[in-house]
Amino acid sequence: MKRVILFLITNLAVMLVLGIVLSILMSVFGISSRSYTGIMVIAAVFGFGGSFISLYMSKWIAKKSTGAHVIEQPRNETEHWLVSTVAEQAKKAGIAMPEVAIYDSPEMNAFATGPSKNNSLVAVSTGLLHNMNQDQAEAVLAHEVSHVANGDMVTLTLIQGVVNTFVIFFAKVLAGIVDNFLNGDEEESGGSWTYFIFDMIFQILFGILASVVVAYFSRKREFAADKGAADLVGAQKMRSALERLKHNHESQLEGSMMAFGIASGKSIADFFASHPPLDERIRALS
Repeated sequence: MKRVILFLITNLAVMLVLGIVLSILMSVFGISSRSYTGIMVIAAVFGFGGSFISLYMSKWIAKKSTGAHVIEQPRNETEHWLVSTVAEQAKKAGIAMPEVAIYDSPEMNAFATGPSKNNSLVAVSTGLLHNMNQDQAEAVLAHEVSHVANGDMVTLTLIQGVVNTFVIFFAKVLAGIVDNFLNGDEEESGGSWTYFIFDMIFQILFGILASVVVAYFSRKREFAADKGAADLVGAQKMRSALERLKHNHESQLEGSMMAFGIASGKSIADFFASHPPLDERIRALS
């Protein structure tokens, strides 16, 4: 319930901000919301705007949604090891020291998030700390640090922004065409209930197709992060960590946190999976 409420409040706030920005842009430049230019502006503002606002809020959202405890001052040997390991890896990778956090979950998982290479968060689950040996946990941390060093958060945000923009644009254009066909000139295009219904239908359909594109690039970034981890700590440690993940609980991470996690999520079809199968990742390290 906490995650649902946080999700609703965050999205309502984002929609409000983007709505104000859009209203100002349309008024200043005198753009009609019914023209193709106007539709493209609407699509770009909501497509890219939502993605980048989510990116810049990602650390805060991750901490709140997972209940992650950021290690300010290490309280025990495990926390000392986590902070020192991430610090060493970040130095090797050439990035600023990320915030390091632990969140309570039985799954063996970790994730990285943040708006830039020098403003990031690396978090690990209690399940990972309890069920992996030190070499395996070190490899997982290296995988997440590699995500940060590769700029994967920004890269996937740009990709998500592009596909969101095209989804919104084509959905509205096609909804307008269908609306005109059904209603003729009886109502101005874009103002009828049929327009809104078909707009939603097309956004759902195109959104499903767009998720395939985003998932494809996410899987590519996983292979790159595995290779980065192998460069930082050795391929054998990374392979060992991936083998251990075969005995994992189902992932509880959501959204961008799942995309930058370590565990391979289960999905209805491989086309929609944000992570490649573990066996493929292990073979890629051979």
